[in-house]
Parts: sequence; C-alpha cells; structure tokens
Amino acid sequence: MNKRRNVCVTLLSLFFLLPLCHANDTKPNIVLIIADDVNWDDIGTYGHPTISTPNLDALAKRGMRFDAAYLTASSCSPSRASILTGRYPHNTDAEQLHWDLPTTQVTFSEKLKNAGYWTGAAGKWHMGEAIKSRFDMVRESYYGNGSLTGAEEWQNLLKLRPKEKPFFVWLAAWDAHRPWVPEETNLPHQHSQDDVVLPPYYPPTELYMNDFVHYYNEISRFDKSVGELVKLLEVQGVADNTLVIVISDNGRPYARDKTTLYDSGIKTPFIAHWPKGIKNKGTSTASIVSVIDLAATFVELAGAETSSSFEGKSFAHLFTDPSLNHRTYAFSERNWHDFEGHGRSVRSARYRYIRNNYNDLPATPSGDTVYHETWRELIRLYDAGMLNEHQARPFLAPRPREELYDLKNDPYELTNLAGDKQYLPILQTHRQVLDNWIIESGDFIPSIRTPDDFDRRTGAKLPVRQRPRPMKKDMYGEGAY
Repeated sequence: MNKRRNVCVTLLSLFFLLPLCHANDTKPNIVLIIADDVNWDDIGTYGHPTISTPNLDALAKRGMRFDAAYLTASSCSPSRASILTGRYPHNTDAEQLHWDLPTTQVTFSEKLKNAGYWTGAAGKWHMGEAIKSRFDMVRESYYGNGSLTGAEEWQNLLKLRPKEKPFFVWLAAWDAHRPWVPEETNLPHQHSQDDVVLPPYYPPTELYMNDFVHYYNEISRFDKSVGELVKLLEVQGVADNTLVIVISDNGRPYARDKTTLYDSGIKTPFIAHWPKGIKNKGTSTASIVSVIDLAATFVELAGAETSSSFEGKSFAHLFTDPSLNHRTYAFSERNWHDFEGHGRSVRSARYRYIRNNYNDLPATPSGDTVYHETWRELIRLYDAGMLNEHQARPFLAPRPREELYDLKNDPYELTNLAGDKQYLPILQTHRQVLDNWIIESGDFIPSIRTPDDFDRRTGAKLPVRQRPRPMKKDMYGEGAY
C-alpha cells in the first residue's frame, strides 16, 4: 500500500513539474558576442571581398543578417553601458568613456536572472566593478592578465554554467582593439596587402596598408573565437534553442571611424543565429534596429519582467518576418572619449543627419588612435599638404554645424548636403526628428566642457585633471534650428 502511495505521489509531483520543465525547455538560451572596434562591413557576409570570416559568414547563412543595425555611441564603455541598460548613453550616467555604470541603473541581465536564467559574462568588461553583481559569474580578461583576444574565458564560462537552467552570457572580445599582436603566428588566417580594401578617406601609404593587414588578422581571430564557441554549444546539445547575436561596440580604430557619428563609427555588424527561432534561414532584414532594442528583445523572449527604464523596443517579430518595419530612425550620440566632443545624429533608411554641438573642435579620433604611428603619418602628410579634403577632415576646425549625407549615392559620407537647397526639405525633416528625440529622451548639453586627456596632435598624455560629472542644465529645446 505504501509503495503504491509513493508511486502516486511521485507521478503527481512529476505531473506538476512538467509545465516547469517544458517552460525551461522553450525559453531560449541567449548569447551576446561583442567584437571590439570592428567595422560593420569588414566581414565577409557584409560584402567584404577578402577578409577571412568563415564562422561569422556561416552563422549568417544559417541565421539572419541585419543590414541596418546601429549603435547608440561609437565609444567602447558608453556603448556597452547603453546595450546592458537598454538606455541612451546620456541616460545611463555613463556616457563618457571609462565612467562606471552606476548601480542605480536597471540592467536586462538582472531581469533575466529574476526570470530563472543563469547569467554570466566573460572577456572585456569596461563598465566598472559594482555592476558585476548583476551577473551570477563574471570572468574578466584584459591585457594586464595576459589576455590577447578577450575570448580566453568564453568556453570556461559555458562549461561552468548550471545545466538545469536556461542561460544568458555576455561574451566580449578585445579583438580587434589596438595594440595589434603582429608577431603572433597562431592566427587562423594571415592577410596581406593584396587583401586590403582602403576607404577613400585614408591615404594609401605603405604604413596604412600594413596596419590594415594587422587589423584584418585580428578580425579573423575574433571569427575563430566565435566559431569555437558555437561548436561548444553544439557539443553541449543546446545550439538549436540558443539565440546567438554577434555585434561590435563601435567602428574600426582609425581617424574618421571610431568615435565619429558616421556609419563607419555607428553602424554595426549584427548577425543572429537561432535554429529553433528564426523561421527562414539565410535571410536578411533591411529594417532599422538599434542596439538599445536588445534589452527589450531579450526580456520578451525570456518571458521576463521588463523595466520602464528601457528605452528600446523588442524586434523579436523580425525573426519570423524580416520584411516587417521596426524603426524609422536610429539615434546616436558622441560624448567625451579621451578628447572633448559633443554631437548627435539620426539615421533614416537613406540619410544620416549629424549635429556637431562643439563644432569649434576638430574631430580628433580616440586616444588609442592618436598615439599610434598611423596618426603621426596622417599629421606628416597633412602638414606637407598631401592629403585631400576627405583625408584631412580629422583636422578641420571649425567643422560644419550640420552634416547631411545620402548613403545610397554616397556610402562613404564624403559630400555634405546640408547646404544644398535641393535637400532642404530632407534636412528640415531630420532636424525636427532629432529635436523631438532630444526632448523625449531628456538629452542635454553638459554645463561644462571636459578637458582632453591627450595632446590632439602629439598624443602626449596631459596632466591628470578631474573629470567632474557635468550638470544637466543646458537643455536643448525648440528653436535649436
């Protein structure tokens, strides 16, 4: 009698546990992989003819490629803080480079954690110590502890996760951030100068061509890390119901790309792979998405509670129908990054509008670019009068207050149409759209300017000066234009 009663109790228990088990089986695992300083079109699947990225190309072929995905900042830590919080950089209180993300901010990782997910992060961190508590495990890699790729702990993290829970992991690479490691021989592919496709705003010197070779090699190394990670998901038997998204935090680490508001700074590669969830494999979508939408998308797919602080919106519907419209505009901002700067941009399907609020300052690139020999080469050529107007743009001061580009006819954003009367209606529309976003998002111009960290020409480190958090008092409003 007791045996029969125990069997009944066991069966009854299993009956009530079945919905929970089923729920865990249907909740997708989520893997977010972030490259460092990799341009959106420096990947094979986006049309680059020579860069070796077989693993990323295969992910896109088996999944979905997003052709109009944009970052909120072309700057490492502000971009990452924006992604994690689902907020525009100026609302994260971490909009300047190397500002820690405050614990007052809500992150999507904690929402997933509350919904029963195991959450982990590995690789480059760059958002401060305090916010690590929003993950169950963080295994940080950086140059100082011997990391070359930032991917050394990715696989260990997946091996350490509890197997009975759905999981979310944030995997961040160092590749392709400077400094390069050109002496390394254990690379998946060795590129040559014959592989280099140089944008027209770079001088085609021997130094630039060789430097791009090293940049390409690091992209291939990132591709190898992604491939090894996906293989481990397959070995663990979880690949079918794991959504893998691969993006970059900003554009390539050269003048005129990283820290700018052009597509080469703000547009990101965006590849999604999810065998169980993407209806039509090998598709692409032209619908505009912003990385600010990742938080809302992840909590929806996980069945987690959302946060009123999230400013993005879920694009989960694109996985079943990539032809649907998601956004009409994507917004991006430029704040302090080694050098003072303040600008805002809106991107539509065809046009980009940029507003340079500190247009008295030149568009000096990031510090890791300015202390590199390619910058010294650029200065030498500029002083000798050997650069054309596009190659010399990082030295221009004052800059135009407004910039407007037709990306269909001018993909490198070389011809500013803001002063062309023919484009005045388009300019006015984008002005108004940006003004509306500024008001709706509570954007602001800082009450004080932040001092530069380096000399803009020599790259020499300047005396350490405190960077106080500026008051948010100089608000935008109607009548800015």
